[in-house]
Amino acid sequence: MPGPLSQLRRGHEELVLGLLRRHGPLSRGELGKHCGLSRTTLYDILAELVASGAVVAATQQEAPRGRGRPAETLTLNPDAGQAIGIDFARRAVHVAAVNVAHEVVGSASEPHPAGLPWEERVELAARLVRGLTGAHGGGALRLGALSAIGVGVVGPVGGGPRTEDGRGDGRGDGRGGSDPRGHERLAGLLRERFGVPVLADNNTRLAALAESIWGAATGVEDVLYLRLSHGVGGGLVVGGSLHRGAYGLSGEFGHITVDPAGARCDCGGTGCLETVASIRAVLDAYRAAGGRAEDVPELVKAVREGDAVALGLLRDVGSRVGAVLAALCNAIGPSVVVVGGELAEAGAALLDPVGETLGAQIMPVTRDRVSLRRATLGEAAGALGAIALVLHESPLLSRYPADGDEAERPPAAPERAEETMSPGRRR
Repeated sequence: MPGPLSQLRRGHEELVLGLLRRHGPLSRGELGKHCGLSRTTLYDILAELVASGAVVAATQQEAPRGRGRPAETLTLNPDAGQAIGIDFARRAVHVAAVNVAHEVVGSASEPHPAGLPWEERVELAARLVRGLTGAHGGGALRLGALSAIGVGVVGPVGGGPRTEDGRGDGRGDGRGGSDPRGHERLAGLLRERFGVPVLADNNTRLAALAESIWGAATGVEDVLYLRLSHGVGGGLVVGGSLHRGAYGLSGEFGHITVDPAGARCDCGGTGCLETVASIRAVLDAYRAAGGRAEDVPELVKAVREGDAVALGLLRDVGSRVGAVLAALCNAIGPSVVVVGGELAEAGAALLDPVGETLGAQIMPVTRDRVSLRRATLGEAAGALGAIALVLHESPLLSRYPADGDEAERPPAAPERAEETMSPGRRR
């Protein structure tokens, strides 16, 4: 176990790295002003960071006229390695990579059949990761910056983010089921493949984290996120922190009852939102009403062509979703509601009725204070959230359970364009 001096030194290193991450290239003098360390301590820390390759000299600034050499500036070394996030969705694997300077290297996704064994899904993930990092590193997989790999998985993950030794009571069998041994096996396979610990959490909750750092709700302290995909779930940012719940069960919005006489849900309940607003439920209902669509893109095409059956179905689904969101907003009080997932690709046909019902059923005093927005990060959201889980780069994780003494790091992501709607109308 590290002693007090080594822990103090690590804290100083994290402080310096965090300043370079937030501010970009800085001179030694500028670093000294920001960090408050003594000149001797700062220079000693910088010497070791430069020697390790974590920090490099940046392009020199122009010198003032009539002056001598410009002050050398230092920056994080973008070639020191990548941090990896992997989202094991129900029927696809999504990966994302950022370099040590927290610049997004890229993302990639590939669908797979339902029920694919964990071994094959891990192989698929490894291939996607190699493609990402190889494209930006001469073909070499450079994971030098990794202290862990972040992983998003389907279903509840309780007892704190999981590590490769199986701690926590996460569930999942690799096929969308709920067997704690499934996540343990996945973590073991990833640990064997990449040689680093694995931190896992619910992939939809991680997507909420990503949208609050890089996406539609950047910088917002109270956010409600809902994803309409093969499953229906979400996540909460409350008072500026990602919320997990006592047993890691927060965000299970898909299992709120919307029709007590409805279909049986995989969770064991009846008439859950997931039975009417998941991809399978929507496509089944569309075909039962006479429509023809094998997947979401075909449904979206029908919507764009003005298919009355598709438009009517999505209006009904949107109204059900809006009613659930209104109840949640009345209970939680977010300022922003973000809707993502593949079904959100239907656009106004789905989101307009969501906004109309939300506006009609939310408390009047908050009606004009809640903004409904479409998610911006797409399929990469869960993987990006998994990276944030590992890096702890955001105050959103300041009270989030974690193993070890991870330093708290503020977000360093650029603002993104947002599609913004108020309940009942788009603007």
